Amino acid sequence: MNTHRQASVYEENMQADVNQKSIAKSESKGKITSSALFRGAGLSAIAAGFLFMLIQLIHPSELLSNVTTGVWANVHYITFAMCLFWLLGLTGIYARQVEKAGWLGLAGYLLFSLFLVLSASFNFAEALIIPLVAADAPEFVEGFLGIFSGAATEVDLGALATVAPVAGMLYLFGGFLFGIATFRAGILSRWAAAAFAFGAVASLGAAVLPHELARLMAVPMGIGIAWLGYSLWSQRE
Repeated sequence: MNTHRQASVYEENMQADVNQKSIAKSESKGKITSSALFRGAGLSAIAAGFLFMLIQLIHPSELLSNVTTGVWANVHYITFAMCLFWLLGLTGIYARQVEKAGWLGLAGYLLFSLFLVLSASFNFAEALIIPLVAADAPEFVEGFLGIFSGAATEVDLGALATVAPVAGMLYLFGGFLFGIATFRAGILSRWAAAAFAFGAVASLGAAVLPHELARLMAVPMGIGIAWLGYSLWSQRE
């Protein structure tokens, strides 16, 4: 009798254990783990890096005649998406090493994130607003394009004229600080971090090169962020 009761209790315990494992398995399937988030951020960074390099190759010249073309619109759509991917990827990279990156990493992350937000805002305008006013206000559009091409203009753009130098400083200092902080943290690839920091410094070469060639100075940065993204994506834990 006792043996039968013990067997019954054993079967009930086994069934309860199976039910608990089944519930736990179902919950784990519906739960987004930190590892999945980091891997997603890594893929975003990889996409941003390749898009950044592609844009340098296909970006049309900042001429009034190009503003209303399909190529112009598509390039700036891609650039806007690239900024979003980059921001997601950079956030994941920073979160992965936040405890070791210190204030240097935080400063680099905030500065470069601000550059990405600023860049996304202007690419939104270049894709959807500037083409609409090109025919009615060509002088303003040429002045707007001159912000980034460096072409002289007599149009008074007010605070917009400061966008290029401010964005350049955010890109330079934000990228350099973030790259150095990532290198020191030692959690992700140090070679990738070095490439990211070098990419920021390489932007100084754009000041002495023609605008068309200056875009090539952005390639090291594209390699750096894509490499960091791969380093983050490839970590299993």
